[in-house]
Amino acid sequence: MKDFRLYAITGEQFHPGRDMLEVMEEAIKGGVDIIQLRDKDSSPEEVLRKARALRELTRKYGVTFIVNDYIDIALEVDADGVHLGQNDVSLMEARQRVGDKIIGISTHAIEEALLAEEQGADYIGVGPVFPTKTKVDVVDPVTVEYVRQVAEKVRIPFVAIGGIKLGNVDEVLAAGATRICAVSEIVGSSDVAGTCQAFLRKLEGAGDSHAADR
Repeated sequence: MKDFRLYAITGEQFHPGRDMLEVMEEAIKGGVDIIQLRDKDSSPEEVLRKARALRELTRKYGVTFIVNDYIDIALEVDADGVHLGQNDVSLMEARQRVGDKIIGISTHAIEEALLAEEQGADYIGVGPVFPTKTKVDVVDPVTVEYVRQVAEKVRIPFVAIGGIKLGNVDEVLAAGATRICAVSEIVGSSDVAGTCQAFLRKLEGAGDSHAADR
C-alpha cells in the first residue's frame, strides 16, 4: 500500500457513451496504481458484473482493485480490498469479514483519521479537499489544511481526494500529500492516459522538491 501514488475511481457519468472498461484500461496504461469500483446507482447484480470485469482487467495489469461499500461482492470476485465511508459498517466488523484484505476508510476530520489508523485501516481517504460533483451527499470541503494535518499526524498511507484537478493539485502536494485520487479529471478526460501521466509528473516533481527540502 505504501508504494501507490495515483488512485482512480470509476465514474461512468463523466464519460457517457464510452465503455467503463475501456476508460479504466486507459487509466491503468497511464500509470494508475489502484482502481476502485464505486457505483451507488446500479443493482447489486450489475455491480457484481462490473466488479468481475474490473477484477479481470486489474489482474491482467497487476493493479490493485478495490470495491466501494460492497464487502460481499469484494469477497466474491476476490478484490484486493474494500473502501468504506463513515456511515458504512464499522472497520472492526469489516476486518472480521475480509481478513487481511485492504481496508480503506474515508475521513473528513483529523479525529476520524486517527481513529481509522488506531483501528487498523490500511489507508485513508482525505477529503473532499475541494468542492466536487462526484458525490451528491458530499460533506463540505476539508481544504488543504486537513491534508496538512494528516501529513503531520497520521502514519498510515493517505490519499487526497475530492475536486482535485491538474490545475489545483500543486496546492495539495505542497500541503504534504504524496498520493492523489481523481475521478472526473481522469475518467472524463478526452486523453485519459495522458491526464494520468500529467498527474504523475506533478507527483514526481513534488517528491523531488520534498527530498531537496530535507
